[in-house]
Amino acid sequence: MNIHEYQAKEIFRSFGISVLNGVVIFDTKDIEGKIKKLKSNNFMVKAQIHAGGRGKAGGIKMVKNLQELKREAEKMLGKVLITHQTGQSGVKVKRLYIEETCDIAKEFYLSCVVDRSSSKIAFISSA
Repeated sequence: MNIHEYQAKEIFRSFGISVLNGVVIFDTKDIEGKIKKLKSNNFMVKAQIHAGGRGKAGGIKMVKNLQELKREAEKMLGKVLITHQTGQSGVKVKRLYIEETCDIAKEFYLSCVVDRSSSKIAFISSA
């Protein structure tokens, strides 16, 4: 099953798990109306594609005001992101997730993936 980050966070939220607030946009014209729901002036703009490595490919940016947000969203929406998982053809960005920022005390990565060769779940983590 492939779901986007914003969809996963909606599922978490439905089970009472605390996640940062965010909005999805499909058109940059919707930015000003949608970000009124957010309680921050700093945002993360995140390309929503089914591939890892979005940040390294330029698909995740931190912005500090509305002007930067609009500029980065214009650059990102419609762009073809090429990551180690997409191959050289890349994937076109059709939607963006704009999320509030927060102060991070500690950051780590945890992923569960199905190892198809062994039919088992593999956990990948890093500090």
